[in-house]
Amino acid sequence: MEYKGIVKIKKGREQNLLRKHPWIFSGAIYDKPTNLEDGDLVQLADYTGNIIGFGHFHNGSIAIKILGFGKVNYESSFWLTKLSAAFELRKVLMARIIDTNCFRWVHGEGDGLPGLIIDVYADTLVIQCHSIGMHRQIMEIAEACAICFDNQNINIIDKSKDCLPAAYGRAFENRLISGNSNPVIVKENGLFFEIDPIHGQKTGFFLDQRENRKLLGEYAKGRKILNAFCYTGGFSIYAASNDALEISSIDISQKAIDGCLRNFELNAPNRQLHTEICEDVYDYLKRIPSDHFDMIVLDPPAFAKTLDKRHHAVQAYKRLNHLAMKKIQSGGILFTFSCSQVVGEDLFYNTIVSAGIESGRNIRVVHKLTQAPDHPVNLFHPEGNYLKGLVLFVE
Repeated sequence: MEYKGIVKIKKGREQNLLRKHPWIFSGAIYDKPTNLEDGDLVQLADYTGNIIGFGHFHNGSIAIKILGFGKVNYESSFWLTKLSAAFELRKVLMARIIDTNCFRWVHGEGDGLPGLIIDVYADTLVIQCHSIGMHRQIMEIAEACAICFDNQNINIIDKSKDCLPAAYGRAFENRLISGNSNPVIVKENGLFFEIDPIHGQKTGFFLDQRENRKLLGEYAKGRKILNAFCYTGGFSIYAASNDALEISSIDISQKAIDGCLRNFELNAPNRQLHTEICEDVYDYLKRIPSDHFDMIVLDPPAFAKTLDKRHHAVQAYKRLNHLAMKKIQSGGILFTFSCSQVVGEDLFYNTIVSAGIESGRNIRVVHKLTQAPDHPVNLFHPEGNYLKGLVLFVE
């Protein structure tokens, strides 16, 4: 891929690049080629014409996502260099986790590759592009992936369709690049999970919750647990494997419930302690008796993906947590999460405080949670800290 021109930044607005923030907003641009298309690779220059980086152009609020800072040039070795560096970090991060063969290899801005996600499920790699520029270079990315794996027999899947701008994404389908796209069984902390890389949510599993699932398992013994928005039952499997007394897994998707049941079968815990419910979580929480569950997990999908939906999301988090706080037993433990990037840590915390006040219960924070370490946050891009969680003790 070749440069399609130079984009010049207004005087003073180059400070973002000097601070290594990986985004350039449209308002910071004062001159650019007239024929630029979404996804074009461009060089960046300050107002005097000095080259200060390169990245992918997009005609939107975030106009350029930076791939390189300073007077560096894009070269054909770029992808292999960046992917190899990310892979070496994962070797360090995953060395402390036993019996696990699934992890996030590339986490967008956290690995200096904004717009790119790569997840590893045993011998299957799922590439998810969130920008047109990344998707236009997906074959180069896939080739570099294969080299990092010593050209072994790996499966590589492009699962980008739903993450790309709608007008562009309509022309593509999720597809197999090499190998096969069959469901794969992976291990996480010695537990087994079936992953459907083509049809599952996200890339097939929520790898970011690995550490939090393990923590829940440490509290699960002897408890009656409700896993709300359970998807394929990650938290439920950890609870069952750590001697929970009773587990109810609820999700509005029957497909998710079916996946949860398959994961129970893979791990062969006592199925008599598990109940699966295909129902709206709000409706279920409203009708269940108080004081039945002494542990509740609230891990909803992102209630807001854009700033204009943030107020609605905050109200939804408040209603949901208020219901759970009212229903949980005295002495119960509530795991509550938000994966909405536009709902920051402070806003999420204050929303949970509001729910707690309305519940009338005495509540203490015993853990603050975030995404697993293979989802690193770029020091210069705090927006990458998207997963917020609290573990609350409810009297």
